[in-house]
Amino acid sequence: MPTYEMPLLLRVMKQPECVATLKRVTNAIFETGGFIRKIENWGERELPMKASSHGKHYKVAHQFLICFDIPPSTLHNVRDEFKRDIDIIRSNVYIQTPPHPEDLVCTLHEELLPAPYRPSVLKLLDMAAKRKNNRKQKFNYGSVEYYPFLK
Repeated sequence: MPTYEMPLLLRVMKQPECVATLKRVTNAIFETGGFIRKIENWGERELPMKASSHGKHYKVAHQFLICFDIPPSTLHNVRDEFKRDIDIIRSNVYIQTPPHPEDLVCTLHEELLPAPYRPSVLKLLDMAAKRKNNRKQKFNYGSVEYYPFLK
């Protein structure tokens, strides 16, 4: 089963109601054969822009991040259930892709070198030198000291 993460925005309500909403969300995941890896509470925050859901507008919301594993075939049912819940302002589900171990390369020995000897810095210096050489040549007015179009 792939791992998904879901940022969840709940309307502002008292703690028992908020807990009941979280229980509904987690039970929906459990009923479809999934399991929860982590729940993070980001607290009550002001939204960057107004959000509308179920005919109401919200400026503040309780924010949570839920990481869970669920079969991909049942993901649509869970999303549909969250869209119909009136206590949930917004919920998006993203697949969590961990980096492959073969893609990770340790470059600590390179990073500990002084800046002029690091390969990444040398590469940037070469790019800057090439760019400087590729610039357009400035127009030469010859012996004319006056250019009529400058004020």
